[in-house]
Amino acid sequence: MLVMNPFISCISGGLLALSSTLTYAQAPTSFEKPPTFEASKLLPPALIKSDLHRIREFCPSDGFMIHFTIDSNYGEIQCNGMNELAERLNELKAIKTLVETSRTDLFADGLKRSIEAPIDAVKNIAEDPEGALRKAPATVGHFFKKVGSSISNASDKVEDKWANRDKNKDSAEAIEDAGKGLGKSAKSIAGFDKAKLDCARKLGVDPYSDNALLQSEMEKITWAFFAGGLPLRLGVSAVSGGASAAMTATKTVGLPEDIYDVTPSELLLRDRESMLTLGASETLIEAVFRNQDLSIAQRHSIIEALKEFPKNGDRLNALGIAANCLSKEQARYLNQVMMKLKAQNKKTPYAALTTVGRMPAGVTKEGIVEIVAPVDYISWTPRIADFAQAPKMPQMKYRALIYGQMSSKAKSGFEAAGWQVVQR
Repeated sequence: MLVMNPFISCISGGLLALSSTLTYAQAPTSFEKPPTFEASKLLPPALIKSDLHRIREFCPSDGFMIHFTIDSNYGEIQCNGMNELAERLNELKAIKTLVETSRTDLFADGLKRSIEAPIDAVKNIAEDPEGALRKAPATVGHFFKKVGSSISNASDKVEDKWANRDKNKDSAEAIEDAGKGLGKSAKSIAGFDKAKLDCARKLGVDPYSDNALLQSEMEKITWAFFAGGLPLRLGVSAVSGGASAAMTATKTVGLPEDIYDVTPSELLLRDRESMLTLGASETLIEAVFRNQDLSIAQRHSIIEALKEFPKNGDRLNALGIAANCLSKEQARYLNQVMMKLKAQNKKTPYAALTTVGRMPAGVTKEGIVEIVAPVDYISWTPRIADFAQAPKMPQMKYRALIYGQMSSKAKSGFEAAGWQVVQR
């Protein structure tokens, strides 16, 4: 079953209701059925199959994105487009590295030490919570409410679990079970957030990915090394002591460079201040924070991108689009759009930011309204025709930067509707 593409939502949720005196040439009279692609003809062999996965041969498209199904060692994965496919394949490699790390003696030693002789950061909080709070950064103070008792209780639970462990389990498994007694509050106070960010950086993944298995494995591995007072070593490096050289998600996913350096609580405060600077109301700010489909990384990425555009533009409307994303697919696509607009703005600064329907768009100094479409394959469908043929602002030219492929009929349809089409 195909998930509605976020681009479809953007173009069908309300187009420009502006009067226009422009007339257009005749558009194609018939529509296309989005094609189904074959993975073997679309992707290199190394991407189609590995020791971790296999991509199913037939890949349907929805008029904008190609949908892939991955059968992996860790279950079935649905991907909405080439961008997500690359991200999920990278995450599979990261999960493999984490699983391999959990089987090393160094990991088992870290778990054992985290219980028998925890690092000072953990011990000090349990023994002197008030002193630990005084040393904590003021920016994350609200995370420390009533936390002293919760850590002490968590430590007690860990000791009880270890004392009453299942003797039939091997030591590594028993230690892992005992370590689960430490909650999120304890981990955050002990600096666990920063340690986990370092783990994500080494793996080259988004630290806020919605991949539940990846998150679980990162937390398990990070806690063992961090609370045990050991340097984080992943995969082969956990045995050999070598350094990780994975490419970070700032390159593979397009996240801001500071995503690995700032904790979630610090990002919340930074993003709030940034939205206030943009002129956002408290209602809009709260709507952005409350949107569960918008990940922390996507939220920060979109806000950082908006800061790059001129103040006289429609930045708040674009922020409102983020607040109103109705699915993770929409949030992912919106972030990709903003990243492309940001890159284009850096290359040739826009005079303003506007929206076309629910699509953020740039306005060039020459008066051209420019949308960016990071898509896989555009077909000429009723929805895309409605978007292309919507009324336009008088005296303005329109340009579509297509970061992907489109059918000849779709290209002709856009051009007939008055768009300049540029395929990247």
